[in-house]
Amino acid sequence: QLQLVESGGGLVQPGGSLRLSCAATGFLLRHYTVGWFRQAPGKEREGIACINAESTSTNYADSVKGRFTISRDNAKDTVYLHMNSLKPEDTAIYYCAADGRLTTVQAVCARPEDVVGYWGPGTQVTVSS
Repeated sequence: QLQLVESGGGLVQPGGSLRLSCAATGFLLRHYTVGWFRQAPGKEREGIACINAESTSTNYADSVKGRFTISRDNAKDTVYLHMNSLKPEDTAIYYCAADGRLTTVQAVCARPEDVVGYWGPGTQVTVSS
């Protein structure tokens, strides 16, 4: 079965930190550009951080730049999203996606509807005191 699974979500206070993980079963994630996306209630899904297979290129949404960091450990075939200085407006369901196209990380992040590959079911992140 080919799938992605996210983990690491939860409830955190404003200013806190979380690390999300994205792992694959049935295929090698290391060959794919991977993006983290989020969707808050009543809002469209947005790309917040993307990384290419070689970890040589990353892209961040302005709303998370300087606070979130995407990284990958290809030995563990896992992609991470390190989230610091969390704000209530970061509350959303966070998804990872693996995109198999030959395209840029900017393109993957900009249009989640164009992702060709796999999506995880999502993990809830709630930032609240």
